[in-house]
Amino acid sequence: MREAVGLAAYHAGEWAEALSELRAVRRMTRTDIHAAVIADAERALGRPERALDVAKDADMSMLPKEVQIELQIVAAGARRDLGQLDAAVVALQGPELDPARREPWSHRLFYAYADNLAAAGRTDEAVQWFLHAAEADPEEETDAAERAAELTS
Repeated sequence: MREAVGLAAYHAGEWAEALSELRAVRRMTRTDIHAAVIADAERALGRPERALDVAKDADMSMLPKEVQIELQIVAAGARRDLGQLDAAVVALQGPELDPARREPWSHRLFYAYADNLAAAGRTDEAVQWFLHAAEADPEEETDAAERAAELTS
């Protein structure tokens, strides 16, 4: 029940309530399955350092790959919130950042990487990664193609 309330609160933008409920779930289940959501709620409350702590403390080896990727994306966002643009870019690099991959999470990772490259002033690379994101996003869940077009005009 607390999990459902916490996730509903998160989707409704009720960050403090989401944190309270999802932290309780984390204590009761002793799992980090909602670590990305918890970290993102910390960011939404203006606490990027706490978001990074959540990411650092999570046992990545016990998380499904999609949760690992989401947590990586949130941690990069926290670095960006702190003005650490190069660190945000580096935080997303790794073997999963392969434009040939077509995992369910690939388009989100590619998009986040492109967005952070753009924020760091690396426009040409950002355009390329927005295009990779668009190619990996057949459902068009992102505006990657539009972002690439904006950066080239």
